[in-house]
Amino acid sequence: MERDTAVTLAERLSVLELQESARATLARYMDLCDVPRHSFPWEDMASLFTEHAVWEGVGPEYTGKFGRLGGRSAILAMLADFLPPSPHFKRNVHLLGNGRVAATGGTASGQWIMQQISEYDGGGTELISARLTVDFELSDGTIRISHFRTEKLFTAALVKPVHA
Repeated sequence: MERDTAVTLAERLSVLELQESARATLARYMDLCDVPRHSFPWEDMASLFTEHAVWEGVGPEYTGKFGRLGGRSAILAMLADFLPPSPHFKRNVHLLGNGRVAATGGTASGQWIMQQISEYDGGGTELISARLTVDFELSDGTIRISHFRTEKLFTAALVKPVHA
């Protein structure tokens, strides 16, 4: 009986660790997408994705805008259009809701609501809410994003920001 309890606890702990690692990986991704930055750690961003990861926009507003990208290199190339040194964003911050994550074996899958507040380099501001559905795989002892899906739910222009 003791052995069964120890095995059950070890399995439950493994699931909890996998769930927490998935949350931490997505939080790091969102942090790296925030602007301004003095320099961009592309190696850190690359390390968050499996080699054959998929990144895609879904739903009526994002399917055409982002499409479906396959492979770490294609994902990084797309992100380079938006993140430093690209001048796309003057300021950009992501707020990630608590979400929920299910894990089993060496994989996890979760869903979050994300809010993005942006000021664009060319002028204009925007608030976006999106649903993120993300799959993760354990790869070389590290949990990495294997499939990232984003679906725009809401958008609104913001009033002119006040700069301190």
